[in-house]
Amino acid sequence: MGRLFGTDGVRGVANTELTPELAYKLGQAGAYVITSETKHTPKILIGKDTRISSDMLEAALIAGICSVGAEAVCLGVIPTPAVAYLTRLYNADAGVVISASHNPFEFNGIKFFDNRGYKLPDAMEDEIEAIILNGIHELPKPSGKNIGVKTVRETALSDYTDYLKSTVGYDLKGLKVAVDCANGAAFEAASMVLSGLGAELYIIHNKPDGVNINKGCGSTHMEELQMFTVDCGADIGLAFDGDADRMLAVDEKGNVIDGDVIMAILGVDLKSRGKLTGNTIVATIVSNLGFDIMAKREEINVAKTVVGDRYVLEEMLSKGYALGGEQSGHIILLEYNTTGDGILSGLQLLRIMKTSGKKISELAAVMQVLPQVLKNAKVSNDKKYKYLEDESIAKKCRDIEAEFHGHGRVLVRPSGTEPLVRVMIEGKDQQYITSKAVELAKFIEERLN
Repeated sequence: MGRLFGTDGVRGVANTELTPELAYKLGQAGAYVITSETKHTPKILIGKDTRISSDMLEAALIAGICSVGAEAVCLGVIPTPAVAYLTRLYNADAGVVISASHNPFEFNGIKFFDNRGYKLPDAMEDEIEAIILNGIHELPKPSGKNIGVKTVRETALSDYTDYLKSTVGYDLKGLKVAVDCANGAAFEAASMVLSGLGAELYIIHNKPDGVNINKGCGSTHMEELQMFTVDCGADIGLAFDGDADRMLAVDEKGNVIDGDVIMAILGVDLKSRGKLTGNTIVATIVSNLGFDIMAKREEINVAKTVVGDRYVLEEMLSKGYALGGEQSGHIILLEYNTTGDGILSGLQLLRIMKTSGKKISELAAVMQVLPQVLKNAKVSNDKKYKYLEDESIAKKCRDIEAEFHGHGRVLVRPSGTEPLVRVMIEGKDQQYITSKAVELAKFIEERLN
């Protein structure tokens, strides 16, 4: 068995890679590591998405948690950010989410939050993994009345949605909102929040059956929501992923508004209200060049991290920044929650629309998205990092970038999971940058193979 934890918990095909046995061990080891310093019976929250395998994995997790003497508190089907928030609200010792986010239904995942609602640091994940793979600790085996119990928190969803509603400060009457729930964890929460604030709601993909999560819908498949938003005359469309920690929007004309543009809208608003800490937004190295141009014009600083929301969050926490996120729609607003929250991000867009009186297309015009082309160079895993040492490749990248005269850029990076080097080129001319991306990818293949 290889390394268990990836950048977002443990994931795999349910019942073959992510088995009940592994879920049981994760429950045991996770509960032990996270709560080893507590002097009381540990309390661990468990939330899940709508996948057919989530019940099976939940049962195994509960057994593992209870076997080391902790209490397993079941929250039911609920968004990932709800678990982060409720872990703090309920003074729990940890939270666990059973979800594979935007992946197809046959996959599932398990990720942990600490008692502050943050994803676990690498060192803690390494300790959990070492217990499972190497048995470095003898885990406690309480008996009698010291065995852990399972409880159910019936009010979990309403406690979370009530909190979200409290973050807006305005009703949303007069706004027509189209919503794609991805047949996932937002299928109840989104309507509870938005209709509860008075928005006129039009909803699709809110009938999960265990196998239709993310299937041709949600934030990874925007086409249907684009048409639906226009057809029902909505002011905005909101699309969530399977566990509702991401959100992408659609304007009233059917145009997609990605995470970079959402951050630009939120950042300009926060700055105008004196709430953009350090006058800085944290983005990743693949954020659109148009984002940097917007930030320079609006006199906003941009801090860049490698791809991954955990790295965005680390930068935000280390410097005290309030806003960060990714192009994929994973937006972190630290004033309100410790992880990306799709419904929260959508609410903040609606609040800005309401208070400004502007259409979402007008707000999105704050940033021009420059064409972006991604091509893959097929390179063996053992050679995909060699581009860093190849001066010919470095010179080729510099030469192409120099041709843009500051209005384009070249980004080359290895894939974290496949035998590929990814080439991304941005610029104003789609046809030109496509030809340059193809040229560079072919050159990298020739040099490294």
